[in-house]
Amino acid sequence: MFSKFIKIIGVLCCYSLYGQGTLEEYKKALAVDSLFKDKVYNTPSEFNWMSNNNMWYVNNAKTGKQYYIVNPDKQDQQLFFDHKKMASAISKITSNKVDSSNLHLIDLDFNKNDNSLKFRLDKLMLTCNLDNYSIHILDTVNKRNKRNRGYWGNQFNEKNSDPVVSPDKSKSAFIKNSNLYVKEQASGKESQLSYDGTAGNYYSSYIKWSPDGKKIMAYKVKPGEEHKIYFIESSPEDQLQPKLQSRQYLKPGDELPFKSPQLFHVESNKHIKIPTEAFNSQYSLSNIDWREDSRAFTFEYNQRGHQVYKVIEVNADTGSVNVLINETSNTFIDYSSKKYRYDVADGKSIVWTSERDGWNHIYLYNGDGTLKKQLTKGDWVVRKVIRVDEENKEIYFTASGLDKDQDPYFIHYCKVDFEGKHITRFTSEKGHHKVTFSKDYKYYVDQYSRVDMPAITVLKSTEKQKVIKELQKGDYTELLAQGWKAPEVFSAKGRDGKTDIWGIIIRPTTFNPERNYPIIEYIYAGPHDSFVPKDFHAYYWSMSALAELGFIVVQIDGMGTSNRSKAFHDICWQNLKDGGFPDRKLWMKAAAKKYPYMNIDKVGIHGTSAGGQNAGAALVFNSDFYDVAVASCGCHDNRMDKIWWNEQFMGYPIGPHYEACSNIVNAHQLEGNLMLILGEVDDNVDPATTMQFVDALIKANKNFELVTIPGMAHSSGGAFGERKRKDFFVKYLLGVNPPSWKEIYN
Repeated sequence: MFSKFIKIIGVLCCYSLYGQGTLEEYKKALAVDSLFKDKVYNTPSEFNWMSNNNMWYVNNAKTGKQYYIVNPDKQDQQLFFDHKKMASAISKITSNKVDSSNLHLIDLDFNKNDNSLKFRLDKLMLTCNLDNYSIHILDTVNKRNKRNRGYWGNQFNEKNSDPVVSPDKSKSAFIKNSNLYVKEQASGKESQLSYDGTAGNYYSSYIKWSPDGKKIMAYKVKPGEEHKIYFIESSPEDQLQPKLQSRQYLKPGDELPFKSPQLFHVESNKHIKIPTEAFNSQYSLSNIDWREDSRAFTFEYNQRGHQVYKVIEVNADTGSVNVLINETSNTFIDYSSKKYRYDVADGKSIVWTSERDGWNHIYLYNGDGTLKKQLTKGDWVVRKVIRVDEENKEIYFTASGLDKDQDPYFIHYCKVDFEGKHITRFTSEKGHHKVTFSKDYKYYVDQYSRVDMPAITVLKSTEKQKVIKELQKGDYTELLAQGWKAPEVFSAKGRDGKTDIWGIIIRPTTFNPERNYPIIEYIYAGPHDSFVPKDFHAYYWSMSALAELGFIVVQIDGMGTSNRSKAFHDICWQNLKDGGFPDRKLWMKAAAKKYPYMNIDKVGIHGTSAGGQNAGAALVFNSDFYDVAVASCGCHDNRMDKIWWNEQFMGYPIGPHYEACSNIVNAHQLEGNLMLILGEVDDNVDPATTMQFVDALIKANKNFELVTIPGMAHSSGGAFGERKRKDFFVKYLLGVNPPSWKEIYN
């Protein structure tokens, strides 16, 4: 008993001596973003190839923005123009003082013949003679709107009756009274083509003419169910009273629409009904398109449950159905992240990706649906097909896991021929690569970095894959001078004792190996991707500031996440509660064995969305290891979340495995200190999910904290949530009462 007392006193003295979680540490955590900002130079982010095969980019030099033009043929780069003269000329024509070190020019287009440069500045399209720097206004343009992705649950309006005009403009097709009609544009004469449409099984306004204008594909829709979620916006900015909001939000198990494609021969008014046996259990029908010679149309069928995916061709004369590709899986097909299809020469062959041999690879099919050849093979993965060169019969793609001595998530660029005999690598340097090819694919810019190395940017030849010229080399001298410490890449064996699990370790700028550091894991175990950073960043928003408070912060890709083998990925199948936790625990234990200052007996975790579900599951299913969790906007029961994401990995129909993975159903098992953060108007993850978790915890007599933020959508909690998260970890992992917010933030 006395020895335990002495140990407690020693720990308290240690905290007092080193000051973890103190006001000074909070001030440092608050300042670290600004401290590290704009301290890395010569790491350009965009490369713009022009039609003459020259390339321009903007470099972030110590002196400010520098516009460069690169001539690959001459193996040369130089400043695109005199920045001071350009700033002076722009200042004169706009009557605004322009800083030569901070020019904001876009859409640059160089005319070699008259040595002029056309570009856009704000709302002006300008041209500048680079001999005398005279500038003329060509036009005024509207600013490009930022892409609005919209609400994920928005659906195509099948009843929108805008007519669809035929390729020769002589006719238009439209829907009236739930049926398909055609109108002659010149005479206005209407002809009814279908007679079987009803209000409950109607023809969609998604109509596709054949290229020769003689046939139409239209499909009937038997609508599924509506499922709306509701939430109260308690504190709207434009009125005193709260607002009720609603969204269409399909959830696992909901009834989906059924589509049945129909074929019509326009001149003869012939309706050919297409048999649906090959695609009866629909999650979706998509990518409906005609062959260029009008002989057939094709579409893709995603079977409910995502264990069957087909490419189907329908003969335009007879309506007969031919399954060209029939992809199957005992678990799930990763259609949303890995599926790729490209029809070569109007369907004479098909490029396809599949995980059927245990790794994601490229296959080539004949036009009749017979497999011609597997083009790539090995214990590595094709990440993305970026180009199919039909003329040269080559496929450009990215891959990872090619090198046994490199991080298996590093992206490299390659190409393979249609015979699968020759694979060419465009990148080999140890790092995470981003390549931008010239328009003719003769040259490319290769930029690569690691979490501990800023980007190196080189120009290479596609033919020889050799460096022609180093364009820029990242300089982080000033960042290091601020006390920045690079994340450490760390790997350890997973649950099977064979597979390497990869992650990073982030230490505070005040790191002292004599201290005792609790561990915080930032988690996102969504099976749709992998998430540990691989390229260079000066500041990791979810981890850097937390580390400054006196923690070691880690991020790990455990089994069940993507971009490794199919077996690695399949751990998540009908088992999202797993979250890779067995691997994460082993990884942290291995790290703590190597670094005794990592306190494996004090482990916290936080995450958002799927990561919020994971953070909750850490205390519900894994409280033997985790002590403190902050879960933001979590999906705590997969039956309550969006249909597409959850059915893809949890499967269909709904079964007992959904309950087995539910934080809500298993809330009585929770041990440790939990904070839940909720956005009041979250339309990504139904806010009721968190509130049902709250209800279950109350009924189980569990203590926890709930932070609900008015007006906030799907997020980690914003600035307020960030403050609460920091305080929670300081209080329950460091055993320190946080300083007052007035002291910290004023």
